[in-house]
Amino acid sequence: MSNDASVSNALAGRTIAIPETRELEVFASMLERRGARVIRCPLVAIHDAPDPQPVLAWCREFARGEWHDLILLTGEGLRRLLSCIDRNEPTLREAFVAALGRIRTITRGPKPAKALRELGLKPDLAAETPTTAGVIASLKSHDLQGHRVGLQLYGTEPNRPLVEFLETAGATVMPVHPYVYADKAEDDAVRALLADLQAGAIDAIAFTSTPQIARLFAVADEDTVKAALGATRVAAIGPVVAESLARHGVAVELMPADAFFLKPLTTALERLFQG
Repeated sequence: MSNDASVSNALAGRTIAIPETRELEVFASMLERRGARVIRCPLVAIHDAPDPQPVLAWCREFARGEWHDLILLTGEGLRRLLSCIDRNEPTLREAFVAALGRIRTITRGPKPAKALRELGLKPDLAAETPTTAGVIASLKSHDLQGHRVGLQLYGTEPNRPLVEFLETAGATVMPVHPYVYADKAEDDAVRALLADLQAGAIDAIAFTSTPQIARLFAVADEDTVKAALGATRVAAIGPVVAESLARHGVAVELMPADAFFLKPLTTALERLFQG
């Protein structure tokens, strides 16, 4: 993190809305130290899978060390797998981490790679771009016939394109959903955010996950949300979020070039408002 003396005041007088939940205060602090007024509106909460038993069963099977590959789509997913083990079956952790060190790991982006590094490991194969399409492109030249492939999913999203690619390539897919999304802000708070956006009271909104976008469109009709976002500058932390916004017809004005974390997103906002 930058020292205060090296932080610019590029966001002075700017009002920025952030729907981030997990690292809300970290992100808000980065922006406020650069002079911004931050509107905190966490839209989505993340919870452990409501029933830990299927997750534990998946972890036990994985720990046997008989699978060939593991695809990690999110860093949160790997951390939730480990926390599920620690809470419910701590004796399983050593075997699980040992198997993780032996298997070929494929990561979708920098966050699952970071989660691996926290365990002293690193991915064997990183997606060319941090998207499902990027994972598929990275695996197309690899022989997956007969492979048993673990697939860490997020929320309740089944990711049919990735599963269908793996199955067509001859792999057996072993999916796990270690966490789920839930509503965080009350609907009235979300509508108030949309009203502020449409009134031009917010200079930018910075999205950090696709469920945040889904939540906006679940609370209000599409025309209302698009009009509200069209009245401000829209930032996305990475291509997955940008693509989700584009599918809704929302123009993304800025996104970090290659490092999809909060600090590069903050820097991109600075550059935008510096002209």
